[in-house]
Amino acid sequence: MRDYPQPLRRIRYHDVQTSKTFNFLTNNFAIPAQTVADLYRYRCQVELSFKWINQHLRIKSFFGTSENTAKSQIWIAISVYILVAIIKKRLDSKSELYTTLQILSLTSLENTLLALLVTRMESRSDTAYTHNQPNLFDNFTGQ
Repeated sequence: MRDYPQPLRRIRYHDVQTSKTFNFLTNNFAIPAQTVADLYRYRCQVELSFKWINQHLRIKSFFGTSENTAKSQIWIAISVYILVAIIKKRLDSKSELYTTLQILSLTSLENTLLALLVTRMESRSDTAYTHNQPNLFDNFTGQ
């Protein structure tokens, strides 16, 4: 292990909820050990939040370079996500949230009731693929 130019402090933390023990290294000797553990836990939550944003909000790139532009774009994407979730819930849709979002984006210029579009796509997805695909075990004799 390489020498670090400053002295390091090792903190052992046992998480009661997960029954896991963590080791943290820090060069800050002034703050309590619990604060260091909490900061690392919050860091993980921030990383999980960014992972969720990348997976669900589908922001490929930001339209501008300022902090305000990035925040605005993230809030707009979150608002759209929540609106689609509300629509999905109110229509009692069984399809994935992403599928509902695709239906909305593909049919945004159609003059059709939203409930009709969603139920039409759900019924099409239920029958379109199940009857056209051969079953791998149709000719299986069990021997």
